[in-house]
Amino acid sequence: MSRIGAHVDSDDPLSHARACGAEVAQFFLGDPQSWKGPVIGERTRDIAGSEMDVYVHAPYVINVATLNNRVRIPSRKLLDAHLAAAAELGAKGLVVHGGHVGAGDDPAKGVENWRKVFERMEERPVPVLIENTAGGGNAMARTLERIARLWEALDGFDVGFCLDTCHAHAAGVELPDVVDRITAITGRIDLVHCNDSRDAFGSGADRHANLGAGTIDPGLILEVCRRAGAPIVLETPSGGQAEDLAFLRKNL
Repeated sequence: MSRIGAHVDSDDPLSHARACGAEVAQFFLGDPQSWKGPVIGERTRDIAGSEMDVYVHAPYVINVATLNNRVRIPSRKLLDAHLAAAAELGAKGLVVHGGHVGAGDDPAKGVENWRKVFERMEERPVPVLIENTAGGGNAMARTLERIARLWEALDGFDVGFCLDTCHAHAAGVELPDVVDRITAITGRIDLVHCNDSRDAFGSGADRHANLGAGTIDPGLILEVCRRAGAPIVLETPSGGQAEDLAFLRKNL
């Protein structure tokens, strides 16, 4: 069975993950809405070399696709800094959202900007896992068609994929065959963000719910996890994470 875990606070991720029975820990290395660089605290460092599989989530502000130089250039620098910090912790991957271009901009330019990221990257100390997103008409990784265009542009680079069930549902992507359709495009799914959705199918709203408390059939979420065969991270509200973990272990 795939290893199962949760997104936890970075002040003491090892203790938080153990407390809820996780085998996998994902966390930010700072404020996800900030441009400040990653910070590895003393307690955060405890997770390096532990039994825990580690994934670092890059800040939400990173948008390497945009045509706005004042956002794209610092985004690249922040991405590089988080890759180095993730490697220091022995992380198995750095999760980053696909980003977007502005209204009226050509999405093909955003795809080109993603390719430039990997062309200019001297080394990738840990895998970059691009995550599908819930909303935005000019998003790079919301629809399967856009993901296909992105992966075509990134051909030749070792790029991973993180599948978020809430994001797919909110984006209007049907879950019953999403694993097959994604792997047909990317060739892989490296990580599953296992989340229910507070909002309706196709809403474009990125609001997570505990498993069984949202609008997605729990059976569909389980089937995605089974078929993906990848490590699983819950990003559900922390108050119910232990119950969500127990539900997955019982039913998977």
